[in-house]
Amino acid sequence: MRRLRILVTGFGPFPGAPFNPTMPLVARLTRLRRPALDDVELIGHIFHVTYETVDRELPELIERLAPQALLMFGLAARTTYLRIETRARNAVTTRQADADGNLARQGSIVSGTDAMLFGPHTASLLRAAQATGIDARASRDAGAYLCNYLSWRAIEATQRPGGPALAAFIHVPLLAHDGAARGRPTGITLEQLVDAGEAMLMEMVKLAKHTAREPAVASL
Repeated sequence: MRRLRILVTGFGPFPGAPFNPTMPLVARLTRLRRPALDDVELIGHIFHVTYETVDRELPELIERLAPQALLMFGLAARTTYLRIETRARNAVTTRQADADGNLARQGSIVSGTDAMLFGPHTASLLRAAQATGIDARASRDAGAYLCNYLSWRAIEATQRPGGPALAAFIHVPLLAHDGAARGRPTGITLEQLVDAGEAMLMEMVKLAKHTAREPAVASL
């Protein structure tokens, strides 16, 4: 069996958010060295915050790297806790420009459906994060900006032959540039995000290995 590959992604700065804490978070997670990761290849990628970038780079990454799972992070600047997204909405904002100043021309991604679910594994990721002591909650609304758009495209990828078996999107709160909690003494720090991110990453590895061992179902 080929080596397990996990693609861990974040986003760069965007209008209104000159600092994106997913960048140091992805860097820390992909540098992890643990016995449970000896047979796992962790690959980090930071998306420029545009729709065109997601549409170009996500398919290229999947085709070139063939990851078995996608663990994606994005910034929710007005949320003070960790959000494990359970679905992607068929919605795009036409009022907030991307990092290149471009506006979406329509308010939906595709026609004919309202939302797509990531799958039951999001509950396992939520439990893994909560076990570290961080304030983590399930979310049914990933917004209508690039985080939701990437979530939609990632779920689509899991439904295609040869695509990743699993995908998950995690929203993180805004941090100070030095990784300290922002705004209140009980806020979340970068170290807490790394701990929770590691727990979710380990859970994704376990789930991806289990999926890889499942026998194919013969068609009749």
